[in-house]
Amino acid sequence: MKKINGLLAAAAVMLVLSAAIGSAWGYFTTFVEVRGGHALKLGSRTEIDEGFSDWTKRVSITSKPDSVPVYIRAKAFCGSEYQLTYNDENKKWTLGEDDYYYYSDILYGGQKTEELLIKIGNIPEDADVKDSEHFNVVVIYESTPVLYDKDGKPYPDWNAKLTTGNVEGGSN
Repeated sequence: MKKINGLLAAAAVMLVLSAAIGSAWGYFTTFVEVRGGHALKLGSRTEIDEGFSDWTKRVSITSKPDSVPVYIRAKAFCGSEYQLTYNDENKKWTLGEDDYYYYSDILYGGQKTEELLIKIGNIPEDADVKDSEHFNVVVIYESTPVLYDKDGKPYPDWNAKLTTGNVEGGSN
């Protein structure tokens, strides 16, 4: 009987300890790195070109030759201890109220935006330039087809919603 009580006590202890395994396992699986994307067939086809050297990310967007004309906007993210500074030598990118940088020209099929330079600041003095190869700045960009108002003036609709087979947008 003592042996059965001992086994039951051990089983109870194991049951209590195994209940905490889920949260412990969650601790070890919280870091995820994601790459890639999924292309949607909307008539606009663009691709991001990124380069990284000397703590600066160089970003430009290329429109595929068969793409419809689009407007482009971009935004970058990195760790909160670092500061990002945007620079545009040709003055084609402007900061919007929503912290996106907007490309001023319409991007037609086969064209490429001017480069947007994103400089990483607050780098520790002892950081090696080789460290920049492992530093991750995430750049997201969006494109929206060019729409025209009743007077023929082009405008973007950044609030357009994707529906089955169509882009649904507001009017200007």
